[in-house]
Amino acid sequence: MFGYIVFAIIIIVCVGTLIGYIIRNKTAYKSASQPSEENYALKAIDISDIDLMEDGTGFEMYLYRLFLELGYKGVYKTVGARDFGADVVFTDRDGIRNVVQAKRYSAPVGISAVQEVFSCMRYYKAKKAIVIASAKFTEPCETLAGINHVKLLDRDDLISIIEAFKRDDIQAVKDRIEAEPRTILESWRETNSLVLHEIKKDYKAEKFVKKVMSK
Repeated sequence: MFGYIVFAIIIIVCVGTLIGYIIRNKTAYKSASQPSEENYALKAIDISDIDLMEDGTGFEMYLYRLFLELGYKGVYKTVGARDFGADVVFTDRDGIRNVVQAKRYSAPVGISAVQEVFSCMRYYKAKKAIVIASAKFTEPCETLAGINHVKLLDRDDLISIIEAFKRDDIQAVKDRIEAEPRTILESWRETNSLVLHEIKKDYKAEKFVKKVMSK
């Protein structure tokens, strides 16, 4: 009986040692592969490094440093909590303040990104809003951005920005960042019409309420 207990203890110790070894190596790999906020050269970063960042904070710091390196004025990073939807603020070449939301996602970025960055513009006294993502955007996100004049820069745009920055082509980077967003004007033109069409109307709810009210 005593022999079985000793054997069990040895097994437990071995398993614990193996788990500890795996965890230490995994941590060491992350430390080596993910640059900290302070110790990396900005031009050494590419899209694969951004993909390895543990959360959105690293991506926000990268963009903050990038806008500073690009020579923009009025650049600052917002506080982490209660930022109201903006991660970085900067003033473009036309003297217009922009709010930027950073999204380090692997899945497509949804509609909430546009809602948040657009709604915080007045809080930050900005006239333009941009979402920069390491992924693509969903179709509803692109639609709402187009209607509200919000600039979307997706993964392909981000890669182009990184590559141009590495080449010291600062103008190309700024041109892409400051280019006019894709716009959808139909809904705005319709607001001046005498006839306003119903949009996204819930006919089932209407039918149900009419049935209840008729009783």
